[in-house]
Amino acid sequence: MKDRPFVALAPLVRGSRRAFCVALCAASLAACTPLRVVTHSVSRAEADVPAGHYAMDAHHWSIVFDVDHFHYTRFVMRFDRAQATLDWQAGGLEAATVDATIDATSLDTNVSALDAMVKGPQMLDVQRYGQIRFTSTHFERTGEGRGTLTGNLTIRGVTQPVTLDVTLNGYAPNPLTKQPTLGFTASGHFNRSAFGLTSWYPAVGDEIDVRIEAEFEQPAPGATS
Repeated sequence: MKDRPFVALAPLVRGSRRAFCVALCAASLAACTPLRVVTHSVSRAEADVPAGHYAMDAHHWSIVFDVDHFHYTRFVMRFDRAQATLDWQAGGLEAATVDATIDATSLDTNVSALDAMVKGPQMLDVQRYGQIRFTSTHFERTGEGRGTLTGNLTIRGVTQPVTLDVTLNGYAPNPLTKQPTLGFTASGHFNRSAFGLTSWYPAVGDEIDVRIEAEFEQPAPGATS
């Protein structure tokens, strides 16, 4: 009779062990994704990148302009909306082409009054020229995974050639989406006066510095970009 309480508890113990095992397995499976993220690595070899059409990841990019402000600082402006496509061929960077469109109305200086001024008729005039566009025309290699990319930049209806220093940061299937993904850093500069943007000079400088970070992902078969 003394053993009966333990006999009665046996199913509960077995059930608890089973629940513990199930929970442990679930935790192990859940840990796989963070582990893939933590151990993720990329290749910087251009030959590893699959040829095809890529679209800029809508959530992992930045386009920043900055300009001299009264010789005190470089005043920073960013854009909050943009789209870009990349066609990657077997020739790597030298054969790749990129086309990017920036929504000029999305310019953000973190000062609402200044946003209105820069987007107004004296400068970008976004009511008439709502897009800034860059289309690549030529790439000149300076090393493995890097070089200078020249293209046509259009601002306020004026098109001028602009050259950017470009680095391929790396390629690998994205650990979360599993899609082929590659990332770039680009930087360069242009004179705003070449596009007819001369207001407030020389208090505001003429040379605009550009900094770009962008991830491009190859859409899954049958998916829309």
